Amino acid sequence: MDLSDRLTGIPAAPFLAADIGGTHARVALMRASPDRARGVEMLAWRVFTCAGFAGLPELLTAFVDAEVRAPVKHCVLACAGQIMGSEVVNDNLAWPIDLSRLRHALGLDEVAVLNDFEALAYALEGPLAGSGHHLCGPDTLSTGPTLVIGPGTGLGAAVHVPGPGGGLVLPTEAGQMDYAPNSVREREVLAHLAPQGGYVAFEHIVSGPGLLTLYATLCTLDGETPTLATPEAVTRAALARGDALAVEAVNLFCASLGSFTGNLAMAFMATGGVYLAGGFLSSIFELLKRSAFEERFLHGRSARALLSQVPVWVTEHGLHGVQGAARWYLRRGVPGTVAPPHAMAGEVGA
Repeated sequence: MDLSDRLTGIPAAPFLAADIGGTHARVALMRASPDRARGVEMLAWRVFTCAGFAGLPELLTAFVDAEVRAPVKHCVLACAGQIMGSEVVNDNLAWPIDLSRLRHALGLDEVAVLNDFEALAYALEGPLAGSGHHLCGPDTLSTGPTLVIGPGTGLGAAVHVPGPGGGLVLPTEAGQMDYAPNSVREREVLAHLAPQGGYVAFEHIVSGPGLLTLYATLCTLDGETPTLATPEAVTRAALARGDALAVEAVNLFCASLGSFTGNLAMAFMATGGVYLAGGFLSSIFELLKRSAFEERFLHGRSARALLSQVPVWVTEHGLHGVQGAARWYLRRGVPGTVAPPHAMAGEVGA
């Protein structure tokens, strides 16, 4: 049964779909497509800077006021974090998300929530598959489990396992796994970050803030004063080759991303490929291509022969998360059906 079969009988009334990140929120007005083969249709969309709003109700109200002409009663959110009662809490979000407050503020009958990278994995059923720039491995699409990984404000990952009825999507908290250094320099970085030993998550290295942490740490180790204050400044300096420590920070970031990606590809036997998502990686694609990413993706693993056949692509995050969230929402039925079990999937209704 494909997605178009699952849409039979589902109301075509528009609904809100939002992908809420630590920096940006992508919001769209969606509906089940009249062209059933397409599954979903986007009627309007906007990208907002989260820090410009006091909370999610204010942000979504701005979208509704600008783009929505008739009342909407349903909303699906893709975001990182954990549901605690009626709140979604994550340190990388600009503010806590209170689902009950959101429902009342916008007059919604239902707010459904899923993990942001779970939503991206559902987008593999749509235009995300086959998009982006080829990084390494075969340059053709393959079959099998597929990974979506994205370093941004945090580090997210999910896997799509093909199967009957569109397959299965598994969200993960892989970004919280222990960071494992590979080179002597990386061991020095880890010793600086955890001088007494202990836990350092991959996310603290392989993310936008992690890149800035790498740069500042390298400056300290070399007795230099940091002159760059944002991840964007570090990537610009590395692209211009105007700061040797910025170049080294980006190289260490890319190498560590290669290790992380290889670990997950090996764990999930991701023969369907890997999609590295996000504008951050797209902006440094040429540096990533020349880096040790592929070497570390393959390096020293008993599964090297398998991993050498795994295609890796870099794709813009764009509106794929919104589209994936909408596909998940329509697949589960609206309203009143029970969502399949997920690590972070919930709803607040009237």
